[in-house]
Amino acid sequence: MHQPLPRPAGVSGVPWVIKRNTALFALSQSFMGAGTQLGYGVGPLMVVALTGSASLAGLTVALFGISRFMVSYPVGKVTDTYGRKPGIQLGLVLALIGTLTVGLSMAFHSFAGLTLGMLVFGMGMNAAQQLRVGAADMFPPRLRAQALGFVATGSMLGLAISPFLMWFSEGIAPRVGIEPIALPWLMVPTLILLGMVLVTFVNPDPKEIGMNLQRYYPDYKQPPPLTPEQQSAFSAKELWAHTPSRLAIVSNAAGQGNMAIVMVLTSLVLHHHGHSLTAIAFSHMFHSAGMFAFTIPLGRLADRFGRERVMYPGVGISLLGALCVTFIDGYWWVTLGTFLVGLGWSAAFVASTALIADHARTEHRGRAIGVSESAAGVMSVVAAGVTGPLVECTSLPAAGAVAALIAAVPLAMLAWTLATRRR
Repeated sequence: MHQPLPRPAGVSGVPWVIKRNTALFALSQSFMGAGTQLGYGVGPLMVVALTGSASLAGLTVALFGISRFMVSYPVGKVTDTYGRKPGIQLGLVLALIGTLTVGLSMAFHSFAGLTLGMLVFGMGMNAAQQLRVGAADMFPPRLRAQALGFVATGSMLGLAISPFLMWFSEGIAPRVGIEPIALPWLMVPTLILLGMVLVTFVNPDPKEIGMNLQRYYPDYKQPPPLTPEQQSAFSAKELWAHTPSRLAIVSNAAGQGNMAIVMVLTSLVLHHHGHSLTAIAFSHMFHSAGMFAFTIPLGRLADRFGRERVMYPGVGISLLGALCVTFIDGYWWVTLGTFLVGLGWSAAFVASTALIADHARTEHRGRAIGVSESAAGVMSVVAAGVTGPLVECTSLPAAGAVAALIAAVPLAMLAWTLATRRR
């Protein structure tokens, strides 16, 4: 097991410049979160509206997974080479282009446009998540998970914005002649631009801070600097060979795959029972609250008791939530289940990311976390890809059972690892 880190004494010893940079990242994350929430929350309904079939309901979530796989490692290499800010800003530019494409594709009833727009939007948003790597750079291991929690909590503002955008769109869409499911996407670019402005004010670049942590934390012992050859010699194989990192990668991927299925199921189940777009967005708001409202205390727990003591219970909570969404009827039961899936993902994500960041040097951290995010992207594609056909050909419970099985994989791997060590 990963050993607990020395107990942190809060964040009072964090330099002001790092607090400022972290706050700017958190605020930027809040504006980015509104668009991401729309993609997951109403994306399946957009596909159904254009195709008339639920068999492709998981397409938008799958596209997010494909985009995550496509950009996570390459943008990690970019940020390892040039700094975190260039990679983040590149992602936000792509997201801006993507959201406009999505909105126009729905307005003109273009399925091809929707597919392209969601792919570009997903690439941008996933590339911009290098801000999490930036947050990890700026803190020593004893505060790292809590720092990731601070940045992730910024998405909470996006929770309030997304349902408001849907409510506002449903109210004014008839008057402006644009479908209510398309109108929010034409509003999101303003939020993305605000996020870009905030990232501009982050200074120094988090990678520079991470390579010189001893200047900001006098009690921190900086490892010897890497040579240029060592900086470029990152090995994903060596990362995977490190057992705690391997289990962290699998836990992050399982949490993402479980969530990809449940988010599609939530929209389909509630829509099937006649709930409005606003009600569906409200339910997804609870899911996102589970994802982000508790990241700070979860980070503190991971810093105090160890990464794995938060990561594995998180995966277990995700499993429980999937069962709840699938096998218990009623709006509030479904909403509770999707909340638990979000909460479990939060614990697994914060702890696994911190564990990988602890193991990787600053010069390799973007690529190391990129490997984990790429694995999560592959799992999202597989999970979302099977959801539609399962629902179309069998039933909703069958898809929910697959979500639960995905969450069980890292727990089974942990049990196998512990049993092997006892022999």
